[in-house]
Amino acid sequence: MEFPLKLIIGSYNHVPVGTGDDELEWIYTKKLKPFVVNLNKYPAIQAVLHYSGVLLQRIEKIHPEFFMLMKDLVARKQVELLGGGFYEPLLPLLPLPDKIGQIEMLTTYLRREFGKRPQGCWLSALAWEQNLLGVLNACGMGYTFLSEEQFLRAGLSGPDLYAPCISEDQGKLITIFPFSNRCAADFFREKPSLILKKLADEGRRRIISVFPDLALGSKKSVTDEEIQAFFEDLARCDSFVEFTTPGKLYKTLRGLKKAFFSDSLEGEFSFQNRERETAGWTEAGSPRQFLINYPEANGIYSKMMFINVLINQLRGDKSRKRTAREELWKAQGYDVFCQTQYGGIYRNTTRNAVYRALLVAERITREKGAFVPSLLVFDFDLDGEWEYLFQDVHINCYIKSQGASIFELDYLPKTWNYLDTMAPRRSGPGDAFSVENIRRTAFVDFLSPFDSAIQELAKESAAGSFYEDPAGRCCGIEQYEVLDLDRVHGKLCFRLPPRPELPFGLVEIEKKYQLKKDTLTVRYRLINHGEETERFCFIPRIDLAFPGEGDSYQQISGFCSGAKEPVLLKPVDGAEELLEVGNIEFRDIKNEVTIALHSGRAFDLWLYPLWLPCRMNDQIANRYQSTCIMLVNRIVLEPDGFWETDYTLRISQK
Repeated sequence: MEFPLKLIIGSYNHVPVGTGDDELEWIYTKKLKPFVVNLNKYPAIQAVLHYSGVLLQRIEKIHPEFFMLMKDLVARKQVELLGGGFYEPLLPLLPLPDKIGQIEMLTTYLRREFGKRPQGCWLSALAWEQNLLGVLNACGMGYTFLSEEQFLRAGLSGPDLYAPCISEDQGKLITIFPFSNRCAADFFREKPSLILKKLADEGRRRIISVFPDLALGSKKSVTDEEIQAFFEDLARCDSFVEFTTPGKLYKTLRGLKKAFFSDSLEGEFSFQNRERETAGWTEAGSPRQFLINYPEANGIYSKMMFINVLINQLRGDKSRKRTAREELWKAQGYDVFCQTQYGGIYRNTTRNAVYRALLVAERITREKGAFVPSLLVFDFDLDGEWEYLFQDVHINCYIKSQGASIFELDYLPKTWNYLDTMAPRRSGPGDAFSVENIRRTAFVDFLSPFDSAIQELAKESAAGSFYEDPAGRCCGIEQYEVLDLDRVHGKLCFRLPPRPELPFGLVEIEKKYQLKKDTLTVRYRLINHGEETERFCFIPRIDLAFPGEGDSYQQISGFCSGAKEPVLLKPVDGAEELLEVGNIEFRDIKNEVTIALHSGRAFDLWLYPLWLPCRMNDQIANRYQSTCIMLVNRIVLEPDGFWETDYTLRISQK
């Protein structure tokens, strides 16, 4: 019997690198297991499933019974498995060898564990650029999926939204199946059998692909009872619906329409699409637009490109090169390059794991005994401007001319970036807000009125509005000049020239960096070029990202001038003040690292933890990002007068 309606049921499954065991167990219990167990009860219902390689590896270890059930479903041809990138990368952002390597890695894994090579693949976040087609074809992928919205943007409409098409690039072809989020979401508002019966009664031949869990996204959890009812109702459709898989269809399809798809990122994965009219945002027509809207994501992407260069420079040791590249692949998951149901770029645990993999890869590229500390001048963040990279045996310190501030501070023995944080937005992910678009860095400088209420400045800094203070000068968004670059001795000196049109605009700042072994020194010299006395607060701000907040993650001690004992600081609920401080000590409990900050002059200290809203599983909650340190100096400068101080930051293992 020939059915007019062919139905492809799909399920998409992935967890980011860095996902904890408890969270993985929640996902397994609430999502993975119920779907497959209920599918197993209805042999007539076929399905196409995608699991990222990183998820499969972990599930194989902790739930081998799930693996056995999956193997049985594949063996009896009820389930078809989709390939893709092993670590679920955003493929358009990867160099060609990494695209091919990641796809082949998952293909090899699926063939080894399940006995079949995948015929098609899933594109992470549905990120599409037309030149991907040749890569997919070269890796043996015959088909893939794009959303109904992406088909619409390709100029397809009407019946063509329910039919696969072919696409071409450089003489290579691939079949692309559309799937409908609208139809899949309707399945949970109305019985699937009623929806499918209406479509079947229309009499038009069509292929419908639905990924119900993908349609729901992060909006709600589905109970085991709902999933069971879903399959029970689908089973009632076997008289007017043919359940099938794309692998059974794509080789037999004829007369397909040809289409070309514009660069795109499916909307469920990137809330910026829904906020394109908000000030500061650009419509996400390209997967790369996220790098513009989120400088933190661009920092990770730039680090990926930098590590790729280091790996390509390795010669003669193929094993070491392969190991380094696989660590790089772990950092390429799409989770930090778009907003996802798992929190995306907002999740500190995901970013931590990504930076850890990148730094492990970097350590592998450094030959023992051959590495020489250096000061590189390099366009690290790929913006057409030079960045300045201090690289020592244990520490990387990367500095931008804008703000003359540090945007990456790596401690390689523990593979940890202490500047892995997020800039605050006006409200949480998924809500309309304006973008600050300014990355939080260390030793970013502010000049504020002498009598400023520092507590209010701390609140503004935490909210991301510090940059807009009309009475102050945010030097962190100004361009510093390079006065001196001493590669031999590892010294770098910047100058912020006077700008009379700005508040405190006649104050010049000279700022000198030096990295020597485990100690970073920052020397300041402020000069009044005006004809009147200047009275102001000079506030260098530092963000330090620890694994978490609270006594089990960090301990902070302040040493006041003249005091014999340190003061234990716990800025849990808000900002905390300590006057006349000379030294601060931060103990990173998890990494077993101590960071000591010493000043040549006493300063008033303000601390506060930075929290940002983030989705975990089916709930939104605040997650720790970093601890902010504001070093407040109240200065009176006579005409032609100057003020000097230095700060030393020493990182060491306990």
